[in-house]
Amino acid sequence: MTMATIWPELFLTQTGELAEVLSRVDGRSLDALTDTILSAPTILTAGRGRSGLVMQGFAMRLMHLGKEAHVLGDATTPAAQPNDLMLVGSGSGATSSLVSAVEQARQFGVRTALVTINPDSSIGRTADLVVRIPAPSPKADDAESIQSVQPMGSLFEQSLGLLLDAVIIRLMGLMNVTAEQMFARHANIE
Repeated sequence: MTMATIWPELFLTQTGELAEVLSRVDGRSLDALTDTILSAPTILTAGRGRSGLVMQGFAMRLMHLGKEAHVLGDATTPAAQPNDLMLVGSGSGATSSLVSAVEQARQFGVRTALVTINPDSSIGRTADLVVRIPAPSPKADDAESIQSVQPMGSLFEQSLGLLLDAVIIRLMGLMNVTAEQMFARHANIE
């Protein structure tokens, strides 16, 4: 195999892993997440590292949908109110700054949801809602996860992005919002 021909094989391996992981996600937990997002006055997204970048992108898409959405820690994030939603993306579910943020959120009556590899984590045990992505990670020991050729938490982070994009597509249908309407909310000063 030449260097030029290895790329399609790598891409097929990656997309195959993504399909396998996402096919194992419990649809009922995604229905519950979608309903919770619909009913939340404000959604705060949180994550660290590459997962945090995915959560920032999700907050942007929620804003494009017309939802009030902010990234936890941004200077423009408003005060949390009862019945708001804090949605955390964390493979381990145990990142100390996120554990602390979830504890604070609960004190203000904010509902909490976690998308994670490890539902039996510090955040998972206290969250109102957990969506499990069965991807491998060095931070979570899970014998049920599929094996991956990708390093570290890559498969989780990729799965998190696709899963949340699927949630956006579902919300578009439920809210009767078109891609054109979403684009009208896209930043026009760049």
